[in-house]
Amino acid sequence: MTNTAKKISPDVVYHQATVTRPRREQILGHNGAVLWFTGLSGAGKSTLAHAVEEELHNRNCLTYVFDGDNVRHGLCGDLGFSLEDRKENLRRISEMCKLTADAGIIAFTAFISPVQEDRQNAKALIGEDDFIEIYCKASLEVCEGRDVKGLYKKAREGIISDFTGISSPYEEPENADLIVDTGTNTLEECTNQVLGYLFRRGIFISARK
Repeated sequence: MTNTAKKISPDVVYHQATVTRPRREQILGHNGAVLWFTGLSGAGKSTLAHAVEEELHNRNCLTYVFDGDNVRHGLCGDLGFSLEDRKENLRRISEMCKLTADAGIIAFTAFISPVQEDRQNAKALIGEDDFIEIYCKASLEVCEGRDVKGLYKKAREGIISDFTGISSPYEEPENADLIVDTGTNTLEECTNQVLGYLFRRGIFISARK
């Protein structure tokens, strides 16, 4: 099932709020941003996203993780896993992330998002200044060895179709903002790498602990 965006009615006018994004960010002490984690199933996207979120929360940052499985329980519960449905899934999440960043929140996404064009569309929609693409790099062998959900086994047996890395391709990011070797490095090393990048990127207005 694929949803097609409808033409916006001319009667729908975008409302400009008096409480602006800079005012929200000043209260929070950090800028809004979207950390877009991409990689194969089992590469550690969700694990790393939540680890980074924990560290930021401990520094009084307002954060939220849009987990791939979680959004399919509600917002994207009507979608399947075809390339068309995955595209719509990412479009909806991108819209949510755009609003979240405008609220001054640091948002995380943990999706395979295997198609380069879809990730570029997400970047264009969210905005280049807010979008941070983080490639969780791990070999297929490593990811399949983890396989905590048994998905790779089902994919190889033909039980699951259109499974990234087995029956559906994964297009590696061409210009990721950050490449994290989740296949060999420890979770702590990967977390520190992401945190260091956020500081260099200037996400934080003030250092608060």
